[in-house]
Amino acid sequence: MLFKNIHIGKLVQKRVNETDFSVERIINFLQCSEEDLEKMYNSTSLDSETLLKWSKLLKYDFFRMYSQHLLLYSPQSSATYNDTKNQKTELPEFRKNIYTVEIIQFILDLLRSNEKSKQQIINEYKIPKTTLYKWLKKY
Repeated sequence: MLFKNIHIGKLVQKRVNETDFSVERIINFLQCSEEDLEKMYNSTSLDSETLLKWSKLLKYDFFRMYSQHLLLYSPQSSATYNDTKNQKTELPEFRKNIYTVEIIQFILDLLRSNEKSKQQIINEYKIPKTTLYKWLKKY
């Protein structure tokens, strides 16, 4: 799975096909028409409330696709990052470096196929050197 270009409608449709949900059940749960359902399948993005409903219905975290995208493709930190790091916020704070098995496999595949060197991965994806070497040893 490439996390760079996410077509969420196709991913939702793929999960629907895997779970064999009936169209009637989906329409009742989402309170939409069959035309709206087709529009969602063809849409590259969905609003968060709709995506949350899909996640609940299909028991799959579609938001994780975007989290993985942020891990792999977020811009490098600016020089002022440390200045804003200690500011208080009322929003919940999450650890950025939560590596799933898919991310680890993606990184290791880049290494094994010689698309990127260890140093390139460390620099581009901000993965600590020790973490990368642990993955290589473990996987």
